[in-house]
Amino acid sequence: MKQLVSVWTRHEPELRGWLRARTPVASEAEDILQDSFIKALRQGDRFRGVEQPRAWLFEITRNTLIDRLRAHKPLAPMPPDWEEIPDEPAQLETVDALVACLPRVLSELDARDREAIELCDLQGLPQAEFARLKGLTLPAAKSRVQRARQRMRESMALGCQVSFDPGGRVADFVPRPALATATPDPTSAARASPIPCNTP
Repeated sequence: MKQLVSVWTRHEPELRGWLRARTPVASEAEDILQDSFIKALRQGDRFRGVEQPRAWLFEITRNTLIDRLRAHKPLAPMPPDWEEIPDEPAQLETVDALVACLPRVLSELDARDREAIELCDLQGLPQAEFARLKGLTLPAAKSRVQRARQRMRESMALGCQVSFDPGGRVADFVPRPALATATPDPTSAARASPIPCNTP
């Protein structure tokens, strides 16, 4: 699952640009992109056997676009060779390593953002179910999830010092130390001051 998220992060700017060239409204392209991401996560078991992750993500995104537009208007012509776009092993290795930053970034997110990412993106909970669970309208739930994703990306860019190439793709990053798993000090509780809890 974590490897899938890292590969998606690598190709997301390219997928977004591809969708925006085929949809008249930027927000519509963003909705299709998010739906494609959720579909990819739900097919995570298949990802382990995928030899060309980039082509696989394009296939999911293209099918999502077709499902969205079929009943509304003719599709723009698709590039005939899109499935043959070659993978870039060196860059994929860079992004595969980026997954080391994810646990740390998730732990540092606000509790509401972390919950939205874990439930909807990592556990595959539909946003409609998330809305019911949290007592939100569906648009409000979608907004919360999208804000959480944006903050996670910003946190990764800042904390892991992610750099991008001219095409908006991940080019390099600085790994962060893993979260420490120190043995609890039995005297620390007595020394520590109480920390108030923030109600979401």
